[in-house]
Amino acid sequence: MEDILRNIGIISRALDSISNIEFKEINLSKGQFVYLVRICENPGIIQEQLVEMLKIDRATASRAIKNLEKNGFILKKSDDINKKNKLLFPTDKGEEIYPFIIRENAHSNAVALSGFNDKEVDQLANYLERVKDNIADDWQYVKKGNQREY
Repeated sequence: MEDILRNIGIISRALDSISNIEFKEINLSKGQFVYLVRICENPGIIQEQLVEMLKIDRATASRAIKNLEKNGFILKKSDDINKKNKLLFPTDKGEEIYPFIIRENAHSNAVALSGFNDKEVDQLANYLERVKDNIADDWQYVKKGNQREY
């Protein structure tokens, strides 16, 4: 059986590495662009929603959010309904670089999908969506402190 997850990991690390290098000039590093994009696309999102959306741990999200706030890309506001929740919003600076990040993403997609026809792109997107959905349950299970049986 082909080790598909190994290839997905290689693709992910390569694209992260490229983005980290290219985004260094705008003071974004270590995958922070992913958080900024989601906050720009979902103004007022809370950290827990980001954690769920990106399938990452809280500590990693906290560090990224703290750095984005420190560098002036986002700001936190208290939720009027639940004071414990901090709503995350892009600043003008964050909104200003959002199109640059989206252009980089579109370019990376074009490079990655070079040579694929529309049908193949749709199939790949559907297959990856299914893989993501399959993994989501395990992620949730392990996140709650459970151990998977191999």
